[in-house]
Amino acid sequence: MIDQRVLPHRVEVAVLRRLHDAVRAIADMTVRGAPLIGVTGAYGLALQARTDASAAALAAAAQALKAARPTAVNLAWAVDRTLAHLQPLALAARAAAAWAFAAQLADDDVAVNLRLGDHGLALLRELAARKHGGGPLQILTHCNAGWLATVDWGTALAPIYRAQAAGLPLHVWVDETRPRNQGASLTAFELREQGVPHTLIADNAGGHLMQRGQVDAVLVGCDRVTARGDVANKIGTYLKALAARDNGVPFYVAMPLSTLDRSLSDGLAEIPIEERSAREVTHLTGCAADGSRVEVQLVADGTPAANPAFDVTPARLVSALITERGVVTATREGIQALFEEAA
Repeated sequence: MIDQRVLPHRVEVAVLRRLHDAVRAIADMTVRGAPLIGVTGAYGLALQARTDASAAALAAAAQALKAARPTAVNLAWAVDRTLAHLQPLALAARAAAAWAFAAQLADDDVAVNLRLGDHGLALLRELAARKHGGGPLQILTHCNAGWLATVDWGTALAPIYRAQAAGLPLHVWVDETRPRNQGASLTAFELREQGVPHTLIADNAGGHLMQRGQVDAVLVGCDRVTARGDVANKIGTYLKALAARDNGVPFYVAMPLSTLDRSLSDGLAEIPIEERSAREVTHLTGCAADGSRVEVQLVADGTPAANPAFDVTPARLVSALITERGVVTATREGIQALFEEAA
């Protein structure tokens, strides 16, 4: 897997050889992004099955994987599906079956994101048709939800890549996304590699740009969505939704259905919020002039810091949910309609 901790300065590949490697890669964000950590969790179970495929060993492995990142529901979704697929099988058949199932989840993720991207492209076309004064469509995004966060295409960036392929002119405002700077280090890297026009901004600049009419839409990914449409995403997303509502800017959430948690209703009360190390706030990692990776301290010794990794945007602030089955309102009825139509 690409080691996302050293991007954008170096591209290195991390090899996961056993369950512990997969758990650690998810926890320390060697790999991140809700869809991708789900697939990594499935491969983690496959690695466990190679050494011990007993029911007890697989159950313990599943628990360890799900505890590595508790907020993103894709991880538990993929691990539980893999476990359920293996349990009825004979012990000797489980290792090969686990590997094949993880590979199928990876392929499915690519197909899902491509369909999601096409539905999102239709929204962007509508926005472009209504845009006054011409010029490229101006999209603001937060965190990273592109091909680095998935197996391919991405979620929030999939419509942007599909728009690029379709020749629709656009420009992306990239939030730096403190404290881990996934926007600066990952989204900006992706967009540069893809050739998409973009500009990196400080997190707090988004509202200023919206006030001046320089943002046509906000487009973000998500880590968990409740049955009524509340959205958990990287910390700072809620503030972008508030600014968008105040300035009449549509706020779209790209949501593969694997991110939906229909067991929850009230996102603010029920979604567990991961609390990460305070060091991510008090220190900053970058690249020195000689190319070496360095960490610097931003605060005085002994300064306490809190680091909630996610926040919850209430459904009332979400203009629409973009899924692989279509675009719906962020309501219980809108989400239910996706399943009724599929049935």
